[in-house]
Amino acid sequence: MLGETLAAGRRRRFRRRAIAIGGLLAVLALGFGASLMIGDRVYGPGTVLAVLFGEPIPGASFTVGELRLPQATLALLGGFAFGIAGATFQTLLGNPLASPDILGVSAGAGTAAVFAIVVLGLDETATAAFALAGAILTAAAIFGFSHTAGFVGARFILIGIGLAAMLQSATSYLLARAAEWDIQSAMQWLSGSVSGATWERTLPLAIASAALVPVLVVLGKPLDLLRLGSDTATTLGAPVPRIRVVLVLASVALLAFATAACGPILFVAFMAGPIAARLSGPGAPVLLPAGLTGAALVLLADLIGQNLLAERYPVGVITGVVGAPYLILLLIRFNRTGRA
Repeated sequence: MLGETLAAGRRRRFRRRAIAIGGLLAVLALGFGASLMIGDRVYGPGTVLAVLFGEPIPGASFTVGELRLPQATLALLGGFAFGIAGATFQTLLGNPLASPDILGVSAGAGTAAVFAIVVLGLDETATAAFALAGAILTAAAIFGFSHTAGFVGARFILIGIGLAAMLQSATSYLLARAAEWDIQSAMQWLSGSVSGATWERTLPLAIASAALVPVLVVLGKPLDLLRLGSDTATTLGAPVPRIRVVLVLASVALLAFATAACGPILFVAFMAGPIAARLSGPGAPVLLPAGLTGAALVLLADLIGQNLLAERYPVGVITGVVGAPYLILLLIRFNRTGRA
């Protein structure tokens, strides 16, 4: 009887997770298609499909194939990377506040990018390389400072918040001293945007995703064991220190490539994991649904910001408007339940 009850519970959890993933894939397909069809000029599904299959159509081939398709692809890849990396951090540290937005990884990328634009006057490619290095170095500093006496999630988060504040102050200082023409470029990058995406800008993130996402997915089961605590995971046979290091390295690298390509799109990494967990149900693996949720958030936010408002706004502005109230509600809920 107990075995049948447990089996039925597993089937329900599997079915709910499958429905969640299927629903997210449907949202992604609709959002991706809408991003290709809607703009200053609207094209029908038949025209878009013809362009995707290589048929030359005056006007549409350039607009859909060279402008909208790279932008939608970058939104999808960037959102997926932010979502799965954020969920990895949150699960690893056992705290929904442990997202790269809060921990300072995004702030490190932002400070490095602003330095490249304002001080060095570098182009977009070099700025992306600086942002990549800034994110990785910031994550390494957080991990190094928090790992001196064993891995403690609370210390990791507090050190990250402290470094984020320092880096944001440095960014503000650089912007205050910047020339007027540099401020606009820096602020556009800091807002987080996929507008004007090119295949050259998208390719590094695509390669990084192809290499790193399978690593995170494969380690998803050991990561779920870490929810039970390090001691329990070790007892169940998981090599906790090695898994933790690999997860941190893979998620930081993926996040760094996404930030270099899209800028620090606010709150996607923060929101994707909790939303995916609610959709998938308690105890279900969350990494893949979190990646799909992040991709859906960025795709839909870009669609709204570029086409459905009176003015055009970068995707990071839209996600910030949604994410800030979510953060406040989460903090209120923590306060009511007495959680630290």
